[in-house]
Amino acid sequence: MTDSLHLLADSAGKPQYLRIKDELARQIREGGLAAGDRLASERLLCERFDTTRVTIREALVQLESSGLIYREERRGWFVTPPRLRLNPTVTTNFHRIVSEQGGVPRTQLLEKGRQTVPAGVMDVLGLKAFDQVYLLKRLRFANERALCYCENIVLPERAPDLLDQDLNGSLTDLYATRYDLRYARMRLRFHPTSLPDHVANLLGATAGLPALLLQRLNYDQHGRVVDYDIEYWRHDSLEIEVDTGDEEAWTKG
Repeated sequence: MTDSLHLLADSAGKPQYLRIKDELARQIREGGLAAGDRLASERLLCERFDTTRVTIREALVQLESSGLIYREERRGWFVTPPRLRLNPTVTTNFHRIVSEQGGVPRTQLLEKGRQTVPAGVMDVLGLKAFDQVYLLKRLRFANERALCYCENIVLPERAPDLLDQDLNGSLTDLYATRYDLRYARMRLRFHPTSLPDHVANLLGATAGLPALLLQRLNYDQHGRVVDYDIEYWRHDSLEIEVDTGDEEAWTKG
């Protein structure tokens, strides 16, 4: 059997890798494979479907693109857990969202430093060329699965000794406890995009997969800008949920 066989169609005109994808998707949707379950190894899947690794990998990548499974380096493929629900009209933080939805949150600091404000956010932060900001690069996990890569651009005057603090937790809680700063308002923009190569590598995802890009400008209780967040979320990890308070319309809809 050659690697090109995964391009051959069956009698119904569907390529073999799509038939394999459909069979695995059926098992997931019918509960044969539950959230968090690890799929059989690619070698065992090859034996089960009597095909090549190239064909199996194509089927798995299709399932990953649809959000049904995800890959962990050196561990294999797993069934994707339910998405986190984010209400952008509510001031909250990642750790609280994950905890309230039954998960275990974790934040990992990748890099921190002081630098000249990036040109792309200079105007939105109300800064001038050569003004200084803190830049934090962090990964966010739910139940030890990396979901989000985040860059926090912080105004130093709001949190003067921020770089000396433990930044492997909730930045929102740190602002409140150490600097008496509380998020009171935000401007949020989000749109679909694809994962940049370096972000995909950090998240353990396939480069070029869809992603949700969130850009958030945060204000404190005094109406002052505190920081600007740039977040790349795995496409299978988050859903936006807004409750306008009209429960009757929701149930009828």
